[in-house]
Amino acid sequence: MDVAARLSSKGQVTIPKAVREALGVGEGDSIIFRIEGNLATLQRTPDFLELAGTLTAPVAEKSASWRSAGHFFTILRTSGKNPWSTI
Repeated sequence: MDVAARLSSKGQVTIPKAVREALGVGEGDSIIFRIEGNLATLQRTPDFLELAGTLTAPVAEKSASWRSAGHFFTILRTSGKNPWSTI
């Protein structure tokens, strides 16, 4: 879907209704803007309560420390892969 919008003098853009409906976003929802070169993408911010139980860990890792969990997320973040892209 390609939908055009115009930038206001204040640097604001109204997200067209077709895009809001396609993303399932409404007033007060949070969204993410991702910039890659000269391409900007927009996506709905996942509801973290909906994500509960979607990540699995080997039994040996279930008691992992916060430090090792932080290390995992650092690796994930720097990998360039979007963990939410399948949601």
